[in-house]
Amino acid sequence: MTHRHRHLLFLYLVATLLIVAGCQPPQQKKAPVCPGKSAAADALSALSSQARKAVPLKATGQCLLEYYVEGKKHRENFPIKLWVSPPVEAYLQGEVAFDLRGLVLGSNESEFWLAVKPDEISSYWWGLWSEESYNERLMISPKIVLEALGIVAPDSSRDSEANWSLSKERSFDVLTKSDDEGRPVKKIYIDTCDYLVRKIEQLINGTTTVVAELQNYKEFAPDVFVPAKIKVANVAGANKGDSVAITLQSIKTAEFSEKLRSRLFIRPDYQGFKHIYRVIGGSIIEQP
Repeated sequence: MTHRHRHLLFLYLVATLLIVAGCQPPQQKKAPVCPGKSAAADALSALSSQARKAVPLKATGQCLLEYYVEGKKHRENFPIKLWVSPPVEAYLQGEVAFDLRGLVLGSNESEFWLAVKPDEISSYWWGLWSEESYNERLMISPKIVLEALGIVAPDSSRDSEANWSLSKERSFDVLTKSDDEGRPVKKIYIDTCDYLVRKIEQLINGTTTVVAELQNYKEFAPDVFVPAKIKVANVAGANKGDSVAITLQSIKTAEFSEKLRSRLFIRPDYQGFKHIYRVIGGSIIEQP
């Protein structure tokens, strides 16, 4: 091989290497690996510590409500206002079809309520925290929406740590609560790096029925975070396909006067609704 041929071969090899190098995708940065907690008690303690930091807040935002009536899908997109007074009081108000209180969801120390006014639904549900407050037949589960906002029913404080177990799933610590017969009834997915809840699942007879996804956390006060995007969807049961997606656009600390508290955190009257339901145990009982 002549010197000229060797020189051309060298240039060819260099060009080939440059082309191959240029075609390779850029290397992705590996996501940080965080160990998480080693026991369910530690995970529960971390969540409790975060809950104790909670401060009163008010927020505005948008809500997308999707639901089915007699097989027909309905969509309502409307503005909302939200007030939260930890640890157990919350009030969410949505303007649906030009009604300022077309959707109302709330809770206080003893009870919760959900009222939806569009004519095709026109329903009012309420129940006591001291009784079993979850039922898969509710269009929207107030309990899981409130938990997504960091509001926990008072009776949940009586849960024994023995009812909880901890497992790992990708980058999540997964807390699973089981009933006395060992069947899972709730799963909480916690990001192991910032230790904020990303998903809550409600289960009935071992089947996931409701999923709440929590995203885009905002620090609206020192070391106090709230998810700016919350989606709660019924994935099984009588209301499969019903969902509510909440996007909070303005989140601020708040102070509540006694007058405002009495307006927000006392269960409203149910006059004017076509259907009025009381949630008792695992049943929904329509009232006259």
